[in-house]
Amino acid sequence: MFDTYKTINTPTDGIYKEKGSKFLAFAIPVNTVDEVKEIVKNYRKEYYDARHVCYAYMLGAERKNFRANDDGEPSGTAGKPILGQINSFELTNILVIVVRYFGGILLGTGGLVVAYKEATVDALKKAEIVEKTVDATISINFDYVLMNEVMRVIKDTNVQILSQGYENNCNLKLSVRLKEVELLKSKFEKIVGLSIEN
Repeated sequence: MFDTYKTINTPTDGIYKEKGSKFLAFAIPVNTVDEVKEIVKNYRKEYYDARHVCYAYMLGAERKNFRANDDGEPSGTAGKPILGQINSFELTNILVIVVRYFGGILLGTGGLVVAYKEATVDALKKAEIVEKTVDATISINFDYVLMNEVMRVIKDTNVQILSQGYENNCNLKLSVRLKEVELLKSKFEKIVGLSIEN
């Protein structure tokens, strides 16, 4: 089970120029495929005058959800080199878009691979790479009289309280590292009258 993953904190950009062609790279933190689609659509609108808007993304701590898109460039010359750099930097939850303005001189497949790779490297080298933990959200409901015991368990474990409510009884929404969920559940189950949902 993957407990941590590396991603970027904020968007960055890079550039590579070759024989009049300009390759503008944009590295963006993302969490879902829908987010990727929306961002790519917006970049295509913004750079409507560009010859190609190629991209690659990687999602999830296990790094198994990914895609590369050549957007009309010869197969394997754009999306793959972009994805290759995402892999080299061991990143996930990231989208890299490279916008190409054609300079009038064909670069050939080898030249394209180098250009898309170098533009991506430029953007990724400028990024602040952070390590994040794989977290789960759990909700617990309990009687008010158990508050002290529940708070003691929370204090003793690495748990963040996301929200709390106190109507008929107490309910807390907690963020906890995935690998600690079962341990936390067993601690809470020792306190009778607690209902837990993932």
